[in-house]
Formats: sequence, structure tokens, C-alpha cells
Amino acid sequence: LAPRPLPPTPTRGPTSTAADSSPPSPALGLAGPSRGAAGPEPVHGKKLFLRFDPDEEIGSSGNNPLPESLQKGERKEEAGDQKQALGPNNQNTDQPSQSWELVVPGGEDASECLGGDGPAGGAERWLQVRFGLFGSIWVNEFSRAKKANKRGDWRDPVPRLVLHFGGGGFLAFYNCQMSWSSSPVVRPTSDILSEKFHRGQALEALGQEQPVCYTLLDQRYFSGLGNIIKNEALYRAGIHPLSLGSLLSPPRLEVLLDHVVEFSADWLQGKFQGKQQHTQIYQKEQCPAGHQVMKEAFGPPGGFQRLTWWCPQCQPRLPPSEPEQVQLP
Repeated sequence: LAPRPLPPTPTRGPTSTAADSSPPSPALGLAGPSRGAAGPEPVHGKKLFLRFDPDEEIGSSGNNPLPESLQKGERKEEAGDQKQALGPNNQNTDQPSQSWELVVPGGEDASECLGGDGPAGGAERWLQVRFGLFGSIWVNEFSRAKKANKRGDWRDPVPRLVLHFGGGGFLAFYNCQMSWSSSPVVRPTSDILSEKFHRGQALEALGQEQPVCYTLLDQRYFSGLGNIIKNEALYRAGIHPLSLGSLLSPPRLEVLLDHVVEFSADWLQGKFQGKQQHTQIYQKEQCPAGHQVMKEAFGPPGGFQRLTWWCPQCQPRLPPSEPEQVQLP
């Protein structure tokens, strides 16, 4: 499966690299940054847009909304950052299949799902997928149970949506929310791995009078940045998670931003190569220097409280009334 990146203009064409003589499958547009010159493009972030081209084979049941089961996300999988299984595999599956264009576990009809709130008539429709903290896509394979549940059953996770393509491939979506959209909403200036990422905007956000660990998880400025990246970047920059951005010098904020982008790029590249990214502070009991690591949940009032690991020795906290001094050469 070779999805094509959306920006700067939507692309059209087959979604599979294999020859396909079946009826045309939904064109797949991924709203994400373009990385590299050719071949499958990685997509980084927590939203995905799928384009369904007009196709009389799909049919329509009117402007019925997506089934409630697709709109509501679940958080049943293990806590952690967004996980993606991006390596195709040709193993046979035993999951239910109802039609080539769209299959929804639980018996919902494909045409009902595609009726949606999207534009009527022959206009293209976009299905927006929001992954949140626990969502994932599996390519040509289904997620399997990693451990028994409380009742001792080894029950595999149930996908929220399965898309089947004419060439035999499929995408399985887990723990995500879905809704129709008339057009994709893409803000590459906030995507930390986009060539259009706006460093000035990010630095201005980091300089706010609030803990930097809150700002780093604000998807308005750092789209795609998750909890692991937050912890690792702060440790490597030597910054306490609760340090107010307004007290940090511009050079320190620049260093923090560099670590965010560098670690994210290395992590994503490792995912595609099947390598596990080495972490220095996340879920560790000691830092690389041998100091005891602290762990606590931090988050803005009324917002998500995310587990944070830091080293008090390597990441000293600045007193609220003492701005960081800049040493001139």
C-alpha cells in the first residue's frame, strides 16, 4: 500500500502499488507532511483524512451520519503515544468482510457509512480520523491481544473501521474517532516534521508564562508531538518540565526545539526501519548519569494529566522569580 501525501494539493490515483483490475477503490489522501522525493510517504500527526471519490458503486442512503460506533473513540489499548503499524504484510486474515470499498465490524452497511454528512451528489468526501492518544492504523494485518483481560480471555481488539481495497489490501483502524468533512484541514506550519513547520511560531508558544511541558503537548503548535517526545526532549535539553517558558532564555528554547525535531525524526525513521528508539528518561528509574528519576502526572488545569519523568539533578527547576541568565561570549 503506497498512500500519497495530500499537501499542497490533493492527489488522485490508486492506493495500491499492485496491479488492480477490480472496481476502483476509494482514493486515499493522507493529510501529512511530505518527506522525501519518491515512494511511500510517512505521515506524522494525530489526524488523517481519507478521500472517497464519487463512485456510483458505493451507493448512498442519504445524509445519514456515521454510525455512532465510528464517531466515538475508545481507550482500551495500553496507554502510550500514538502507535502505527506501517509495514505491509500479506498474511491471510479471518476478520469479517462485507464489501470491497468499506467494511465495518458489527454489521453496519458500507453505503450507510459513506452516506455521511459529506457533500451530496458527485462531490468528493473526506473522512476525518482523529487518533487522540491511543489510536492506530494497521496495514494488511489486525491487532492481536498482547495479554489476557481481567476475565482471563485472550480477546483481540475490535477494529473501529476496516477498509478493504480491490487489490486485496486493507486498513484496520483502532481506538479513533471519525466524522465526515467537506475538505481536509491541514496546518503544516504546526507539524513538527513538516518542511513548512514554523519555528518562530513554536518558539513564541514555548515562551509563554506556563510550564513548557504543557506547551509541548499543545497540538495547535506541535502537531504530532506526544508524551515520549516531550519527556525525551526536555531531558536532553536539561529543562525541568514545570519550568515556565517565560523564564527560559531564547537560546535554551532553541535547543529544546532542536531536540524535539531531532528526536521525532529519528523515532519516525526508526519506526519505518523496524528499530526501537532508545529512550534516556521515559519510563526509566535512573537517568544516563545514574541519578534517581522522578515521576509525576502533570497537565493544565482541567486538561489531560500526563505522566512525566525527569531528573532533578540534570533538569533543575528555575525559581518562579528568577529568569534564566544568558551568558554572553
